[in-house]
Amino acid sequence: MADAARRGTEYLESLETRHVFPREADIARLRDALHAPMPSGPTTGAEVLRFLDHYGSPATVASAGGRYFGFVTGGALPATVASHMLATAWDQNCITFTSSPAAALFDEAAFRWLKEIFKLPAETMGAFVQGATAANFTALAAARHEVLARAGWNVEEQGLRGSPGVTVIVGEEVHGSINRVLPLLGFGRAQLVRVPVDDQGRLRADQLPAIEGPTIVCIQAGNVNSGAFDPAPAIIDRAQAGGAWVHVDGAFGLWAAASAKRRHLVEAFERADSWATDAHKWLNVPYDCGIAFVRHPDAQRAAMSISGDYLMMGGRDAIELTLDNSRRARGVDVWAALQSLGRQGLAELVDRNCDQAKWLAGELKAAGIGILNDVVLNQVVVSLGDDVGTKRMIAALQQSGQAWCGGTRWHGQEAMRISISAWATTDKDMRTTLRSILAAAER
Repeated sequence: MADAARRGTEYLESLETRHVFPREADIARLRDALHAPMPSGPTTGAEVLRFLDHYGSPATVASAGGRYFGFVTGGALPATVASHMLATAWDQNCITFTSSPAAALFDEAAFRWLKEIFKLPAETMGAFVQGATAANFTALAAARHEVLARAGWNVEEQGLRGSPGVTVIVGEEVHGSINRVLPLLGFGRAQLVRVPVDDQGRLRADQLPAIEGPTIVCIQAGNVNSGAFDPAPAIIDRAQAGGAWVHVDGAFGLWAAASAKRRHLVEAFERADSWATDAHKWLNVPYDCGIAFVRHPDAQRAAMSISGDYLMMGGRDAIELTLDNSRRARGVDVWAALQSLGRQGLAELVDRNCDQAKWLAGELKAAGIGILNDVVLNQVVVSLGDDVGTKRMIAALQQSGQAWCGGTRWHGQEAMRISISAWATTDKDMRTTLRSILAAAER
């Protein structure tokens, strides 16, 4: 373990000088090394670790560093890297309080702080899951249970055949994770009611249909491209007046609540019925760690309980709240992140990344490069004005190794999406990134 810690430290200290995306030669070297047959006898732990570091480390993406801007990825905070190693050594199966009192207590403490940050109702139940996709699934399963229970139908016992119809309302730019999990819950994509959005991807509240009968409304806190927020006050007023369940997909945008400067963006989102977010995005904990919050704990237990008799269960045993049976101690990393940052540090992290996004957008615009979104959070959408040129710019930037941004297609055109969400990103990193983007655009 001491050797692993040493090698890990050396790896992290090398990130500033490494290519953000690995060189082809390093990828090929790892591929060739892994073609070896399985050994006939044991290999020492030291030898295994040496192989991992010698062949694996050079082939990794430097997503833990300060110049990786793809997929809204935040590198792990130092305190969470350490907590992750210790929690792995503990090797707890965190399914109940009985299976790990320590893990359960860290979960409870982390959820208490998270609910304060997001200003969620006191009765809200939280659960750590693999990511925002699993969090969306967990919350929407609770939503399905509740809206059908109100109509006199127990979906867990009776299934969906013959059940009252459920209307699911989403925006036209709903994230793919929602499109992914709804069919798993029996809601076909062709049956979704898709509401038009504005030029920033915000769901238009004035275009909401009449709400009657069992209904689930999905809204966004942070469009994956623009970072824009749906107009929650108007949508929630309409939805809840009609008895609908409102679910918030806030994988990264929900963290705006931590900042006094950006908290207005999440106004009224706390009035929803469920929320999904990622801690491995803006809270910068190690992969993987999503969070599901549900205002109605009985609905969550009814939908997810392994016992099938949720009313007999007490407390917040994790096995009753998510799809997981065996699970790792995700709450330890979340607690470590919040403890190490404190309220002030978390707010400064969010504000710094948002300010960096706004600065970069301004510099690129001044250089004649198109910015397609209003930069309200940490997302910048860039275009050279034609699809071929934009794709070439993205490829040139990625090949340079100086920074990494991904491509997207937004509002009918190819674009480069820059997502700034890492604690490690410095102003020096931003200047290097600016120069690299301008050079890529010229090429």
